[in-house]
Amino acid sequence: MTDRTVLTIDTATPAVIAGVVRRGADGRIDTLAERISVDARAHAELLTPNIVAAVADCGLTLDEIEAVVVGCGPGPFTGLRVGMATAAAYGHALGVPVYGVCSLDAIGVRTTGEVLVVTDARRREVYWACYRDGIRCDGPAVAAAADVPTGAAERVAGSPTHCALFDLPQIGPQRPSPDGLVAAVAAWRPDPDPLVPLYLRRPDAKTLAERGR
Repeated sequence: MTDRTVLTIDTATPAVIAGVVRRGADGRIDTLAERISVDARAHAELLTPNIVAAVADCGLTLDEIEAVVVGCGPGPFTGLRVGMATAAAYGHALGVPVYGVCSLDAIGVRTTGEVLVVTDARRREVYWACYRDGIRCDGPAVAAAADVPTGAAERVAGSPTHCALFDLPQIGPQRPSPDGLVAAVAAWRPDPDPLVPLYLRRPDAKTLAERGR
């Protein structure tokens, strides 16, 4: 693989994340720019401005983007839909491949040892996965904190509020990062698999037919 300039997007958490990353042919990953806004209710309003600003921050144009990586959750229905639809749109417009990754992997891949990663799933629950030296060994899943099988986890990373629910030392990172998203891509094939959202639960909104049943 040659050097590649990658646009990264994640909307699986309250953070609206956009970044530009250079991945070298040797696997080295350098974050050129990132824009992060924390607002769980404004993914749609903030994502595109963050993307445009991140690209401008590193002195590039969108035409120089050679791939897109997007976090596919787990996360809330609306947030994921915004991020994934935007990533697909940019990929189509620019004619570049779009790679989907588990957003928890974008946190866990940057950890060492036995680590539990958790993010907010609302309803007094967390999205979770366990990692061993950066490789996922259990999850992703959703559960109340008391029901999460921590297994051999020695530390916990992710949302600080939800990390505090576990009797484990807290470490960073707290959210997916542009370099973590790129590091989480398993294979840089020219024809990546279609994007599949990790909702892990049905959306709150129901169709009229579902309400009738």
